[in-house]
Amino acid sequence: MTLPATPSFRLDGKRALVTGGTRGIGLGAAVALAQAGAEVTVAARTPGDVERVVGQMTDAGLRAEGVAIDITDFAAVRGFVAEVAPFSVLVNSAGTARHSPLAGITEADYQAVMQLNLGATLFVSQAVAGRLRQAGLSGSIITISSQMGHVGGPDRAVYAASKHAVEGLTKAMAIELGASNIRVNTICPTFIETELTAQNLGDPAFRSWVLAKIKLGRLGRIEDIMGPVVFLASDAAALVTGTSLLVDGGWTAE
Repeated sequence: MTLPATPSFRLDGKRALVTGGTRGIGLGAAVALAQAGAEVTVAARTPGDVERVVGQMTDAGLRAEGVAIDITDFAAVRGFVAEVAPFSVLVNSAGTARHSPLAGITEADYQAVMQLNLGATLFVSQAVAGRLRQAGLSGSIITISSQMGHVGGPDRAVYAASKHAVEGLTKAMAIELGASNIRVNTICPTFIETELTAQNLGDPAFRSWVLAKIKLGRLGRIEDIMGPVVFLASDAAALVTGTSLLVDGGWTAE
C-alpha cells in the first residue's frame, strides 16, 4: 500500500495581490502569504503606508512589493493588472463599514460601503481572473467577507447586505471560473481586534454582547485569519471552491 501524501501548503513561485494590505486582516494576509513563499504585492491607497509595510516585510526577509492605488477606481485597477505578470492568488481584503440603525442609513453610506465591499471585490477579481485565463494559469481568489454575510446584526443593514452580496458573487464566480481551475472562496471572520473594530469594541456593553455570541469566548485575532488564507491559497485546498470558511468562534452555529 502506498500512503497518501499531504498536499503542500507552500506558495513558492506564486504571485499574490492583497488589497487593503497595509493594516488589519489585509496585513496579516500579506505576511502569511509571503511567509509561505509567495511574492506579495501589497495594494492600498496611501503611498506612505504601502512603503512602510513593504519595507518592514522586506527587512524581515519576505518577498514583497507595493502599489498605491484606489481600488474603487476600476479603470486604474484594470490598467495595473494588465501591465504586470498575472497574480495566481488574490486576497480581496479592503473593506469598510458604516453602521447605523435602519432609519439613519444615508445614500452616501450605502454607496461607500457597496462601492468598496462589493464593487471593488467584483472588478479586482474580474481583472485578476481575466489575466489568469489569458495566460492559461490556475489561481485562487479569496475575499475577506464576514459572519454578517450569513446572519444579520443590529445597526448593520448595509454592511450585512454587502457581505451577503459578496457570498453570492463568490458562488457565481466559482461556477464560471471552475473550468479554468480558478478557485473562488470567502473567509468569514467574527469580530477581529483591528483598527476598524476598535471603537465599537471599546463600548463595554457591545463587547459583552459580542463575547456572549462567540462560543469560544474570545475575540478574534489577526493571526486567526492567517492560516485560513494560506490554506485557501495553497494546493491543500485544491478541491475547495464556491464556499466560505467561517472563522467565527461558533457565532453562526446557532
